[in-house]
Amino acid sequence: MSDLRGGVRSVVQRVAMTLSLVEDFAGSLVSTGVALTSRLPRTLSLLDRGLVDGYSAQKVAEATAWLSNEDSLVADAVLESRLPKKNSTQVRKAASYAGKADPAGAGKRSDESRNRRRLSVTQGDAGVASIEVVDGPAEKVNAAYQRIHREAKALKKHGDTRTMDQLRADIALDLLLSGKGGAVERAEVFLYMDMFTYLGLNDDPVTMAGHGHIPASLGCHIATGPNTVLRRIITDPLSGQVQDLGRTRYRPDAAMAEFVRVRDRECRRPGCDRAAQACELDHSIPWQFQGETSVADLVTYCTRDHRLKDEPGWVYHLTPDGTLIITTPTGQTHISEPPPLHEPRPERSA
Repeated sequence: MSDLRGGVRSVVQRVAMTLSLVEDFAGSLVSTGVALTSRLPRTLSLLDRGLVDGYSAQKVAEATAWLSNEDSLVADAVLESRLPKKNSTQVRKAASYAGKADPAGAGKRSDESRNRRRLSVTQGDAGVASIEVVDGPAEKVNAAYQRIHREAKALKKHGDTRTMDQLRADIALDLLLSGKGGAVERAEVFLYMDMFTYLGLNDDPVTMAGHGHIPASLGCHIATGPNTVLRRIITDPLSGQVQDLGRTRYRPDAAMAEFVRVRDRECRRPGCDRAAQACELDHSIPWQFQGETSVADLVTYCTRDHRLKDEPGWVYHLTPDGTLIITTPTGQTHISEPPPLHEPRPERSA
């Protein structure tokens, strides 16, 4: 349609006027339509069959917009099995894996995006305003949030009556203005990368807990930083699941907690992407009902989902391999599997 009617901009303006939309949103709709009908045929098929919604399809189109048509078709084929029954946040993370179709391009795109970083201030009504770091380095933004969140929890634990949202906002502003927040704790992000990527022998995307996939070049940049701590993680080569975590300096209880957080990466409620470092550990079988403090009975939940678990009618079952089965009060079952650290490998290569 855009080719026949004067180009994309003309079509965007017509769509915006016809549907009474702002031009940016209309442009996004048009771009998504063009992408689905030209270079993302499998995603379009999923949309037609009701396996993804329009907003999720839009996220796929945005995540692959920088790829060539040929690489888009490759990414589309890879994503076909990753998108069904996922919410928009999960789709965004899955779509970021499209960088594997063009590792060099993904690294260049990441550099360009990080070079656009800026601080934005928006003035609101009733004496409020917002400040935002736009396109900041993912590892710094996530680490900063974890520090603020932990300091907020520390203040809350000591009786502060402010809500967690209020505490996080106040601490962030206090840190910007004076460099002082609440209790100082180590801030960290978890990166998952295989040894071959770390050694520069392949360009497989790296995963940052709470964020999603990042290019191998960026992962290696972070992993080789002066304050980075490397840990050995042993996986089952056939499934990619964590089997053991190298440790030499932690007490057993601390090592156990770290193993669970490394295994889970994020809150285990399907669809929640709160990083495991900011989550709480909980027994699958409550302690008062003979639940054990072991990796076979511990799982990570954010505060909100931890509370949800204790609501009447919710049933949680954790299997020995870390798979969490959640049954809702209406009888619906949801399965949450700990994400493998690598793609399952054929037995002959293992």
